[in-house]
Amino acid sequence: MAGDTSLTNLTACAVVDLLKRGDVSPLDCLDAVEARTATVDGAVNALPILCFERAREHARRLMERPLGERGRLAGLPVPIKDLTDVAGVRTTYGSRIFADFVPNSSDILVGTIEAEGGVIYAKSNTPEFGAGANTFNEVFGATLNPWNTELSAAGSSGGAAVALATGTAWVAQGSDLGGSLRNPASFCGVVGLRPSPGRVASNPGSKIDRLLGVKGPMGRTVEDTALLLDAMTGETPGDPLSLPRTESFLAAARSGWRPARVAFSADLGITPVDPEVASICRKAAERFADMGVIVEEAHPDLSEAHDAFQVLRGMTFAVSYAGLLQDHRDKMKPDVVWNIEQGLNCTMADVVRAENQRAAMFRRMNAFFDTYDLLLCPATIVAAYPVGERYVSECAGHTFSNYVEWLAIAYAITLTAAPALSLPCGFTRDGRPVGLQIVARTRAEGRVLAGARALEEILGLQGTTPIDPRVPDRESRSSGDAIDRTARSNT
Repeated sequence: MAGDTSLTNLTACAVVDLLKRGDVSPLDCLDAVEARTATVDGAVNALPILCFERAREHARRLMERPLGERGRLAGLPVPIKDLTDVAGVRTTYGSRIFADFVPNSSDILVGTIEAEGGVIYAKSNTPEFGAGANTFNEVFGATLNPWNTELSAAGSSGGAAVALATGTAWVAQGSDLGGSLRNPASFCGVVGLRPSPGRVASNPGSKIDRLLGVKGPMGRTVEDTALLLDAMTGETPGDPLSLPRTESFLAAARSGWRPARVAFSADLGITPVDPEVASICRKAAERFADMGVIVEEAHPDLSEAHDAFQVLRGMTFAVSYAGLLQDHRDKMKPDVVWNIEQGLNCTMADVVRAENQRAAMFRRMNAFFDTYDLLLCPATIVAAYPVGERYVSECAGHTFSNYVEWLAIAYAITLTAAPALSLPCGFTRDGRPVGLQIVARTRAEGRVLAGARALEEILGLQGTTPIDPRVPDRESRSSGDAIDRTARSNT
């Protein structure tokens, strides 16, 4: 089956089953995904760094083991977001400062995935240092939405989401601070899961007690996403927050668990939402009633989210990048500079207030789940917007005060340490995907996945992806020209 691109249309779970039976080999999968990437990625720019030679060397070593000893992924190819180090592979963080950087060692997470039989073959595109929910940078340009290549793929895991949607990945690794797994999943019609802090071990970086930024899985289906989460989890002394592996999340997704009572909120009481997006999400949430689940309008009090997130996000950027700002300010995009300076300008009183606000929201969210099994809301407040716009500046008549405020429906959940998943739940009238955010109590990823799997089955949107990129006005311009022009407009 070497080079058989029909493999790329299968789910990750189906391909892993083939790998475990020996019906296909890891090399067959690499041939298939390489051929698919060569065919479609030029139109969307999702995977700007390829490392197929390294991948084949790893695959051959893996194939020396018996079939039953090749890990949970058994040789499945996996792309890694270009914020995460892979030994011997160019890793830029989307920054001109690191445009030619090649790390000598891999992130803890990469080692975990490889130990479970994941084969790394590419790096997925990201905005500079992951800042901003629109995936473009001055190293590689913009990643384009395959549903309409004039639109944003969101971010910061935009390359990962687009690779899934176009069939150049079966599963993909991403990361999330203010919605970076959930936003692109929503815009691209795939699944993105933000796990609880500590669930996925990774290199701590400058801020070892981080609770905002986490790494997590993406897939085309809930089961595929759970499969990758299983391969990403585990305790390690290299990450002081890491949690032990206690369950199979794929088994949880398939368990048949159903919630008894769920809450839906169109806006969490904190943000405007496009009326069409809100309507699509409400209709999807109400489908839980088809299973006999009680669906009610409710949400916890998250009113301090804007204030707390601005301070804590700024502090995170300052801790991580203040030294680079001092030495390389001219190579940083204005949004990154703004984030760092927000943190540097915070007072201790600001930090004390923000930490107290976060603690209060955590307690309220935890108490909320004494009544409700799941909280449902839109994953993003709009569907995909034009890629030439750096961010959403206005929604439903409200003008945002800065470039991250439009992400509140995602970052409010971040502040509570709750796991959250973006599930494809419908399309706008003009064909743009919309994601429903499904949230559960801290460390209850199993419930998120089981609930999402149940709703996924009712909604019937499995198999919507992968798609070929949809490039408007194909006769009048090439896809490469579109990428170049978009990159220039953004930078």
